This record gives sequence, structure tokens and C-alpha cells, in this order.
Amino acid sequence: MRRHEQRADKSMSGVRQVRIGPEDAGQRVDNFLMRQLKGVPRSLIYRLLRSGQVRVDGKRTKPPRRLATGETVRIPPVQTRAPQEATPPARLQGELAQRILYEDDRLLVIDKPSGLAVHGGSGLAWGLIEVLRQARPSAPFLELVHRLDRATSGCLMVAKRRSALRELHEQLRTGAVHKRYLALLTGALGRGPIPVEAPLERRSGPAGGVRVASHGKLARTVFRAVARPGGMTLAEADIATGRTHQIRVHAAHLGMPIAGDDRYGERAVNRRLRGLGLKRLFLHAHRLELSAPGTGQPLSIEAPLPDELAAVVAQLQAPQQSNDSTG
Repeated sequence: MRRHEQRADKSMSGVRQVRIGPEDAGQRVDNFLMRQLKGVPRSLIYRLLRSGQVRVDGKRTKPPRRLATGETVRIPPVQTRAPQEATPPARLQGELAQRILYEDDRLLVIDKPSGLAVHGGSGLAWGLIEVLRQARPSAPFLELVHRLDRATSGCLMVAKRRSALRELHEQLRTGAVHKRYLALLTGALGRGPIPVEAPLERRSGPAGGVRVASHGKLARTVFRAVARPGGMTLAEADIATGRTHQIRVHAAHLGMPIAGDDRYGERAVNRRLRGLGLKRLFLHAHRLELSAPGTGQPLSIEAPLPDELAAVVAQLQAPQQSNDSTG
């Protein structure tokens, strides 16, 4: 009986030929498949693409390829998990509703909390986008415009129309979207803007991660000191590119990793900061500047520094203020 129940929890879809309409045009083929194959792990979707089981107009394709109106996508039969296996807790709907920073009929910007992935996959049944879709079952379209690391908090854009997604992707491609982050660097950053132009490449193997490499992809980050608490630097980071772990790796490349970074940081420093209440990566996407899709009106959206991060800065500043008063 138990085996029968386990089989009932999954279904096998047949081969489908899906014709691309105007609303799906311009979408990456991997993102299109994730919407078509809900409950299927991302790793399986990429495996289907690599093996050639997914085809566009009869030809093999790669994940970044963007689909065009009139093309036909072959989707092979796959086992899908039952919807209840990927259902996020309802309480998150209310929490995220309180974190919306901006919304119109084309765009939603939300203050993503640290610890919440932007989407399911890699062992996670759901993420922020799945919670939003659960909260808005009648919404015809909700799609991530860009991504933030799971540990990073702050401004995250979600498109509410396919046309808005295309427009925002074009703004990102041309550098018309300005993304600024706040990071606590475990060192003293010099005065003025400090640019870092170090190519990045993904590491292979079980450890994963990203490293600076001469043959990697171009990446540019500009750091500017905002405050200098306790011998560290609260810095604004302005990124002209959007590579995985870019700010974290560039900060480490400067010799002052981001506080609380358990991958690229310093264990001894992180241990000391945990004593001050830092239990997460001190990286926050605090400002977005862009043109509103559909209207072109300039938008500037800010997510305030989370209370738990502001408290750490206050703790670091307290000894300084005490020493200055005795001067």
C-alpha cells in the first residue's frame, strides 16, 4: 500500500510540443522549462537540456538561449512531484506582503530577507518566487528579473508581465539599472571610490564557489566607504556587472572579506562578530535605480539596513565613541 501511495505522489507527463506565443518570447529556455515543469528539480532540467532531450524547432539548445514567437519547444516526459511537496508555509505570504517596497501593474520590488532563496531547486522545494505565486494564484505572470544569493537581503525585482521582464532585462544588459549594496568589510578601505576589475570564474568540484581568474568573465565592483566602525568599513558597493558572488569575491580579493561570509571570509573575525550578534552575511541590496517598465519614469527604491545589521554596526561603533569622548 505504501509503495502505491508513493507512486501516486508522482506523475509522468508525455512528450509535449509547445508553441511559443508573444508572452513567452524573449524568455530563456531554462526559465521557460521551470514554469512548464513545476516540481521538477533544476538539476534535472539542465540535464535534459545537456542531453538534447529538449529541442527548439527540432534542434538542440542551451539554457541561455532566448525563445522567439512561433518556435516550438519539445518537452520530454518527466516525473513531476506532487504539488503539496513544494508548498511553502502560508505564514511567509503575510511576511513577504509586509516587505513590498514598490508595486505597479508591471513591476514588484520586494525586500528579500536573508536566508530565503529566491527560487526552489538544489535541494530546496520552494523559494521567494514560489511563495509569491502561492499568495497570488490569479496572477497571470510573476517572474524573477534577477537574483540575490540566499544569504543576501534587500531589493529584488519581480516582473508582472512578460513585456516588463524583457524591458528590464534590456536595462540590465545595457547597465541602465544601478544596483547598490551595503557590506561590512573586515578591513580599512581607502578614501574615495575603490574600483575592482577582476574576472571571475566558477569553481568545479564539490566545494564549488567562485574565484578570481585571468580567463574568467569580466566583473567590476566599485566600493566606497560609508562609515568605519571598529576598524572595519561599512561600504557601499556599486556593481556594473552581476556575476555570482561578485561582491563577496571582490571584497576578499581586496584582502577584506565581507563580515559573516562563511565561504570567502575569515573564521576568527566571523567568530568575534558572532559574539556581537552577527549571525548572517553582512550584505544588503539597499538601492535600485531604474526606469519604470512601460512608462520610462525614473525609479529609486531603497530597502533600509535590517535591524540586526544596524545593531552590529552600533556595537562596533560604541567602543570608538567611548574612546573619542575621553580624548
